[in-house]
Amino acid sequence: MIELYLFLAFMIIAAIVATEIKDLLSAVISLGAVGFSVAIMFILIQAPDLAIVQIVIEVLTIVIFIAVISRTTHIDETIGKKLSSTHICAIVLYAFFTILFLIVMFRSLQEIPDFGNPIMKIASEYIKLGLPKTGGANIVADVILDFRALDTLGEATVLFTSVIGVVALMRKSGRKK
Repeated sequence: MIELYLFLAFMIIAAIVATEIKDLLSAVISLGAVGFSVAIMFILIQAPDLAIVQIVIEVLTIVIFIAVISRTTHIDETIGKKLSSTHICAIVLYAFFTILFLIVMFRSLQEIPDFGNPIMKIASEYIKLGLPKTGGANIVADVILDFRALDTLGEATVLFTSVIGVVALMRKSGRKK
């Protein structure tokens, strides 16, 4: 449980570094650290399927950001300018939502059971009902394609959309110069 709090603290620090650093490449690296910390947190709370999707999306995002930054400037010129009332309002709202997020995250982490003590005992139901309900002999395929079909469809849609987005951004044919 303490690991989740440590990763949460690391994510907050890395996010602050990503927003405040002037070098955009370093900001992308900090942002990647936040994303990979989310993936590790998914693994710690026993959600490897979400961790895999998070890692794939994070790698694609970092590749796209680095490709864009390498073709443009490496320095953010907007950092260090004078604060206006709009910026101050945005900072106050950011602080409010950060505190609200931390409160909700703390309460949510308290609800997660210890490692190895699942909240729902559904695996036995899948094993017991796998063959009679689905007619399939492979229980893993039954769970993925029948009992959790919408979840699998959602994950496949996210991955497909990411690949299509990368292909659309990185293609060279059809661009006008």
